Amino acid sequence: MKNPPQLQDLRVFCLVARKSGFAAAADALGASPAYVSKRIQLLESSLGVKLLHRSTRRVAVTEAGERVYRWAQSILDDVDHMVEEVSAARLTPRGLIRISSSLGFGRVHVAPAIDALAERYPELEVRFDVSDRLVDLASEGIDLDIRVGNEIAPQLMARRLAANRRILCAAPAYLERRGTPRHLDDLSGHDCLVIKERDHPFGVWKLAGPDGETSVRVTGPLASNHGEIVHQWAVAGRGIMLRSVWDVRAALEAGKLVQVLPGYSQPADIWAVYPARLTTSAKLRVCVEFFERHFRRDGV
Repeated sequence: MKNPPQLQDLRVFCLVARKSGFAAAADALGASPAYVSKRIQLLESSLGVKLLHRSTRRVAVTEAGERVYRWAQSILDDVDHMVEEVSAARLTPRGLIRISSSLGFGRVHVAPAIDALAERYPELEVRFDVSDRLVDLASEGIDLDIRVGNEIAPQLMARRLAANRRILCAAPAYLERRGTPRHLDDLSGHDCLVIKERDHPFGVWKLAGPDGETSVRVTGPLASNHGEIVHQWAVAGRGIMLRSVWDVRAALEAGKLVQVLPGYSQPADIWAVYPARLTTSAKLRVCVEFFERHFRRDGV
């Protein structure tokens, strides 16, 4: 190979692959689409393969491009880690870190924590995405996922940031109208507000109680994939919901909600989850430790 690929071209290619477009990649880089196109052409010429299928609407990665993307991502991560290990980034993180979380917890707790993180480390650049689907860290280029729930894939690394659990609760008006369940079996006769949120199996509540873990299938006339909507329905007296303590604490204290079947709950701690390849990242370690201190000090 006469001209080995340049790191700068590999970075541009990985960004185009993740963004599925030249314009989106150019916008993220603060460069022109022509610059991005030129870098891709140089990389394709250097490697002697076609990396992208181009159309008027989007860009798709070729089969050869998929292989190059995996290698390029690994190479770039190694270079970034090398720079971190021999620079002041061990104490002062700098550069880009991509963080994700769920919609509700991300808005209420992670966003303020990131604000404090940015204040503490002004040389850090943060890209924060929120979604109520479980993200694929590797394919979506996420460095750190702040998630609620204890079901974590074994190939991922995780560090617990705070304790949390999900509890059953309903509005006093609903319980006056429909009665208060005394046993888990009673839930089958109630309107349960079912939610599909990240690691929840839809319509099945796994609860820890006096006799260990029990799975209960629940139904109801209202369901959503958005936790804050379900919270609103519960406060309005539409049924019983299973939600995190962090989300319902204020409503319980105000009397808007009442805990139901207090002997049962679902463990759902707060975790920092990241790919195994980033285990040695000094920048990631500093950020995770910051979140741990933040949640311990301010509570969740």
